[in-house]
Amino acid sequence: MTATLTTVVPRTAVRFRSHGTHRHDMAHLIHVIRGEATVVADGEPYHLAEGETLWLAAQVPHSLTGHDDTITFGPMVGPAAAPPERVVRLGRQAELAQLLLTAMSAAPQTDEEIRPFRHSIEQLLLDLRERPWPLTAPTQPAARRIALRLIAGRDLALPLDDLAGHEFTSVRQVQRAFVDETGLTFSTWRTRARLNAAARSLRAGVGFGRAAVTAGYATRDGLLRAIVRETRLPASQVQADPVAALRATTGDTPGGSA
Repeated sequence: MTATLTTVVPRTAVRFRSHGTHRHDMAHLIHVIRGEATVVADGEPYHLAEGETLWLAAQVPHSLTGHDDTITFGPMVGPAAAPPERVVRLGRQAELAQLLLTAMSAAPQTDEEIRPFRHSIEQLLLDLRERPWPLTAPTQPAARRIALRLIAGRDLALPLDDLAGHEFTSVRQVQRAFVDETGLTFSTWRTRARLNAAARSLRAGVGFGRAAVTAGYATRDGLLRAIVRETRLPASQVQADPVAALRATTGDTPGGSA
């Protein structure tokens, strides 16, 4: 019944049905609100599960294949919010997913109505583009709640024992969920969440010492060692320009935007 109702309004039915290869003059997102879909972009297939997002540059040819229960949303964004590559897989980004669901529910029509939603989406994309690692949160409920707090910059220094205890789950279950669903150990995942927080602080003009505390490190040396370890850059280069160093990530980043 629900699948049938999604096609009642012709103006919005394209959000729910498969469509052939086409391209847009603007960068845009393809977000799966419900179900799953396969997008072929620049000739490469990308399978998107529920809650996942693909970020496409302008003029990228793409098609979408969904199922009867699939609901997708594809807002356009301006040139300032173009992706760093032609196709970027953002995975599950909780804040972005909530914003896109709000925009689709509000269904703005006029330029005046669309403008604040587009601005909010673009600002969030710019923040994601500047993060060294756009991390994906696990779907296992307790692990996901922990991940979302860390992404938001909360509890970054709290031991895993305490994080798991607050969710009434075991350390082992949390660790398994992160490895199975993100491809990263919890320790590596949290380190990258901390460095994302440090990058935000440093770009805002906060000093290195305060950025270290914000990111959950007891000392600036702890933050320095973490950046060196994750970027594989010399300590002297990191000290000279930590913002540039955090942008110059050189390792593989499973669970990110590959």
